[in-house]
Amino acid sequence: MKKFKKVFSLLLVGAMTLSMAACGSSSKKASTSKKGGSVKVGIITDTGGVNDGSFNQSAWEGLQRAEKDLGIEVKYLESKNEADYKPNIETFVDNDYDMIICIGFALADALKEEATANPDQKFAIVDDATNKDLPNVTCLMFEASQSSYLAGYAAGLTTKTNTIGFVLGMSNDMMHEFGYGYTAGAIDANPNVKVLQNNANSFSDSAAGKTAANTMISGGADVIFHAAGATGLGVIDACKEAGIWAIGVDSDQSSVAPKTILTSAMKRVDNAVYEIAKETKEGTVKPGVKTFSLKDGGVDIAPTTDNLDPEVLKKVEAVKQDILDGKVTVPSTKKDFEAKYGKVYTLND
Repeated sequence: MKKFKKVFSLLLVGAMTLSMAACGSSSKKASTSKKGGSVKVGIITDTGGVNDGSFNQSAWEGLQRAEKDLGIEVKYLESKNEADYKPNIETFVDNDYDMIICIGFALADALKEEATANPDQKFAIVDDATNKDLPNVTCLMFEASQSSYLAGYAAGLTTKTNTIGFVLGMSNDMMHEFGYGYTAGAIDANPNVKVLQNNANSFSDSAAGKTAANTMISGGADVIFHAAGATGLGVIDACKEAGIWAIGVDSDQSSVAPKTILTSAMKRVDNAVYEIAKETKEGTVKPGVKTFSLKDGGVDIAPTTDNLDPEVLKKVEAVKQDILDGKVTVPSTKKDFEAKYGKVYTLND
C-alpha cells in the first residue's frame, strides 16, 4: 500500500508539473501575441509595395504615426503579386490582429473571402465599397475627383502647349474618378486644352509608366498627371528627363523629383489609416462606408507649392473655395462628366 501511495504521489506531482507547464506555455503564447494586451493593427499592400512613394507608403506612414501617438503595435505585409493577398490576410488573422487594413481595391475579393470566414475579425479596405454590407468591414473611400480637379486646374493654367497627359494604373470606375476630375479641372481652367490618356494596367510597372509618359511627351504634352502607384514613378522619371512637369498622386511627391513635380493630387490615405487605427483602440469602429473629402481634409493638393506660379496658385485656391462653397460641382462619374463636358474622356470606352 505504501508503495502504491508513493507511486500515486509521483504521478500527481507529474500531472501538476505538466499542468503548470501547459499554463506557462499558454501564458507565454498570449503574451507574444498581444504584448501584454496592446492593440495590433496591420496593413497589407497591393503589388506596388510599401515604398511606392504613393498609395501604400502613405498608408504605412499613417500607421507609423498611430504607433507613435497611440502606443499600438503595427506591421505591414507586402504583396508581390495577387497570389499573396489571401495568405497575407491569413497571417494577420492567425496572429490575432485587432484590425487588418487592405490597401487598394485589388484586395477586395480576398478580403471578402476572409471576412466571411472570420466574422469576429475586423477589417478595413481603402478604395473599395463592394464589401460595404459585410458587418466586420469598414470601407475607406475618398472624393478623389476633387483633388484631381484642382491638379487639372493647375495643369490647364500651366501648360504652354495646351496639351497635357494622364496615366492611370487600372481602368475601372473608381480609378476613372481621378481622370474625370483632372480633365474637368483642366477644361474649366483652359477650354483649349487637350488631355492625352493612357491606362498602364499596373500599379507596379515603372517601365510601363515611363513608356506611356514618353508617348505623351512625343504628342506635345508638357504636364502629365499619374494615378498609378509605383508605375507613376516611371511617369515622373520620364518627365524629369524631358524637362516637363509631372503631377504626383496620393501623397506629396515633391521629394521624388523636387524640380519636376508641379503639385500632387493628395488622397490622405495616411489620415484614413490613422483614424481607423485610433477607432480600433477606442473600440468605436463601425462597418460600412467612411468617406473623406476636401471638406474634412481627406483630399487636397499638396502643401508644397514651390513650382506653382503664384497667380496659378491663387486661382487654384479660389476654385477650391468654390468647391467647398458648392459653387463648383466636380464630376465623379462618366454620366456626370459627359453631361457637362461631352465625350472627351475616352479610357473607359
